[in-house]
Amino acid sequence: MPPYDPSTFPPFAVTVDLVVLTVRRHALCALVVRRGETPFQGRWALPGGFVRTDEDLGSAAARELAEETGLCAHDPAKPAAGNGAHLEQLATYGDPARDPRMRVVSVAHLALAPDLPAPRAGGDANSARWASVEDLLRPGTGREGEPATPLAFDHARILADGVERARSKIEYSSLATAFCPPEFTVGELRRVYEAVWGVVLDPRNFHRKVTGTPGFLVPSGGTTTRQGGRPAQLFRAGAATVLNPPMLRPEV
Repeated sequence: MPPYDPSTFPPFAVTVDLVVLTVRRHALCALVVRRGETPFQGRWALPGGFVRTDEDLGSAAARELAEETGLCAHDPAKPAAGNGAHLEQLATYGDPARDPRMRVVSVAHLALAPDLPAPRAGGDANSARWASVEDLLRPGTGREGEPATPLAFDHARILADGVERARSKIEYSSLATAFCPPEFTVGELRRVYEAVWGVVLDPRNFHRKVTGTPGFLVPSGGTTTRQGGRPAQLFRAGAATVLNPPMLRPEV
């Protein structure tokens, strides 16, 4: 057998792109950065970067997440940290023309976290912001009056895939609690579902479903008035990772 010759294969780079989702002001929002360098200088894009030679894909995604948001990827085997975020691999994108610089394959990751503060830009980005997913995926004018130009590269497709992953997974898993603080009310959890799905849910039916799903929620023993009105019971995420029965998305 002839020896393996790496030079016979064309070189290419590997990047990680992050779909970082949170709920702000009852709307599903994604983190975007304005590119400070070519290509697509001045355009909004998902945060991310090239994978270093000494790191694997998960480590690269966790590093980019920490650099862009200050969040640490949450290890399910360990207690949740105050600055932890759910991080999972989403999909791989390898269209030969997706990056004009060279052949670049991107391994996208999905990150979910509770209401996050104003982001900080890093790397080759000169500004960063939270933007409504609805505005990013629909051409036109954004809620802040800024023209909603298309995202750089193929990031609109990656964002749409990440949003659909989140919408699907909160049907049959407890992932919706990743958008909530350690202790939350049923009303706060309902607003997560409403923001992610883009629907309005009946409060009583929702309360009955989530409190009646084994292992989904665990009473924390406390109450809060942060929503106004009467004190509301506080819950924590339970041990269940799969919901049975699932929380089916309403047809719209």
